[in-house]
Amino acid sequence: MPVPDQPTRITSDFLRAHTRLARPTLVPEVQLHVADDVVALWEAMETEGGGAGQDPPFWAAAWPGGQALARHVLDHPVLVAGRRVLDLGAGSGLVAVAALLAGAASVLASDVDPYSHAAVALNAEVNGVSGIEIAGDVLDEEPAVDVVLAGDVCYDREMTARVLPFLGAAWLRGATVLLGDPGRAYVPKEGLLAQAEYDVPDADGGQVRRTTVWRLP
Repeated sequence: MPVPDQPTRITSDFLRAHTRLARPTLVPEVQLHVADDVVALWEAMETEGGGAGQDPPFWAAAWPGGQALARHVLDHPVLVAGRRVLDLGAGSGLVAVAALLAGAASVLASDVDPYSHAAVALNAEVNGVSGIEIAGDVLDEEPAVDVVLAGDVCYDREMTARVLPFLGAAWLRGATVLLGDPGRAYVPKEGLLAQAEYDVPDADGGQVRRTTVWRLP
């Protein structure tokens, strides 16, 4: 599901004007466009960016689940090296960028927010990586990938009800499935194997969250 060129150009200019470059605490190898004040950014999206949409700008922060996945992939590149990777709920594209830095053959970065699409493209550019295909919602599809990386995707009941069957189906097709989660209530306690744990500052830089990288067995 390719993203049209023109909306990406428009929102890329907006992102450059309303974010700054920073290095996530757990993944200093990567630079991201982030926002210091998400509320102010959301208001600017409405007044200057052509409409804010229904969701806050999740793409403007490095969430704990994504940081944990990115760290794990960089520390264990064999998980993705030479393989086709899906970054599910890509947000800023942190995990997608980390996968390419770790040697992934290609990455499909999926997110429903068009601002995320622009953020992924910008963050790939600033980190000097290529090979990311950007897509919208793929949860009703069967992407041809070898690895699924999903960071902070079980944030509410409705989303979890869609994500878990998708992850299970990908695993049944033979994909390696890793889920990064900072202890959200909707993540199942059974059927997952812990691969690593990290202490990660929350997206607002405040509370430190014990974040687990889970693997479907």
